[in-house]
Amino acid sequence: MGRAPANGKRSPPPSPPPGRCHFWLPKKRRHCANSSLASSQYCGNHLPESASGAGRRVPCPVDPSHTVLEENLEAHVGKCPLKKRVAALAAQPYYSKGINSGGAEAGSFITSAEKRAAVYRLTEDEFRGLLGKIRSVHAAAAVAMRESFMITDACDKWMGGQIDRKVPYQEKHVAQQASIVGNMEAFGLLRKGGAEVVCGENVAVSTQAVVEFGAGRGYLTQVLVDCYGIKSVFLVERRSYKLKADRSLRQNEDVTLERLRIDIEDLNLHGIEALRGLKYLAIGKHLCGPATDMTMTCCLPEQYGQTEERVNGNHTLQGIALATCCHHLCQWKHYANKSFLSELGITEEEFHAMTWFSSWAVDGDHSSPDSYVDVEDTSSEVREPEKPDPDMAGIERIIRSIPTGERASLGFMCKDIIDTGRLLWLRHKGLVADLVSYVPSNISPENRLLIAKCTSQ
Repeated sequence: MGRAPANGKRSPPPSPPPGRCHFWLPKKRRHCANSSLASSQYCGNHLPESASGAGRRVPCPVDPSHTVLEENLEAHVGKCPLKKRVAALAAQPYYSKGINSGGAEAGSFITSAEKRAAVYRLTEDEFRGLLGKIRSVHAAAAVAMRESFMITDACDKWMGGQIDRKVPYQEKHVAQQASIVGNMEAFGLLRKGGAEVVCGENVAVSTQAVVEFGAGRGYLTQVLVDCYGIKSVFLVERRSYKLKADRSLRQNEDVTLERLRIDIEDLNLHGIEALRGLKYLAIGKHLCGPATDMTMTCCLPEQYGQTEERVNGNHTLQGIALATCCHHLCQWKHYANKSFLSELGITEEEFHAMTWFSSWAVDGDHSSPDSYVDVEDTSSEVREPEKPDPDMAGIERIIRSIPTGERASLGFMCKDIIDTGRLLWLRHKGLVADLVSYVPSNISPENRLLIAKCTSQ
């Protein structure tokens, strides 16, 4: 669905419904949902400047997802509907701007286009040297990821009731959720018949809460509530979703639910009043790019500025289960284990190149600026690259000449190195940690799970 044909060219978007704005939203793969103006094919937000007769449109500083005429910007900021929500969030005790960003010394955000441009500025010798360096670093330092597709008895009944073959891809997501939970049980974070976690040698303590990061609709937490009896639920998600698990969770009288609409970068767990005094598990299914690093930073109190209050907070992390993905979005400024990369001789610029290469693992032809991968709709099928044009110059010619399988292998090497650094960071913090492939690649090529548990109170 939505994939480019083998020749690498994207199919034109379908025609919008009658009366609908013709502006195409590439990330959502649909047209704008607003009605078009009577005199145009577009709505007021997407009316081309040449047709509007007005000035330039600029992103709203309160919420850049929408634009406003530059001449009306000052008046709009004062009445933007999202201004109250932003102000209300800033007043929350758990809001702390940039607390998990990686430190004040961190650099700027680098877009995928900027990463690509930096790679294309390399000389051919520099590019080949970088690929050789990635292979060498992977052979010397990457931790082997073991296969661990696990569906436990506790999830059998739940899976049978959840799978509805009339809903596209639901079975795939159910298998992922069940295997994440199955690996948590096998690793000692959960025990069948009760929400217990092993913390220390042969000591079982009650897990009272789950914090799901990048929760989306919250269905991973739903599995834990249904199968393991978790009673306190905290869902962290910056976006708003429909068809959430919240409704069924709230209907369970034994469950308390709090949904926090906040960016993980700004979340101070110590400020969540309802979490105080509770032992909790941190989970996440498909934590895109830097969200994994910020979640680890958020959960481990040593990263909160070393204040005694935060280090000795009343809530206690029992374990972590985080499914990583979208490594092409990773940022040096957020990456948890910069020292690991630096010791291997990997610079910030090389790291960003590696993140760009990582898309080769799940996208057959990332050499095109229009190439993309939909994490929620990936399969083992990849596109064949175009044959290199003899007139094509430099880096692009080299990239297109690399066989698809070899390019995918390089992409996986980059993912391995990035996740190895995260794994070693967790171990350095005193956790028992592992990196596993939790589902086969034909279910999802984004199948990496970082799992860890504490070793002492």
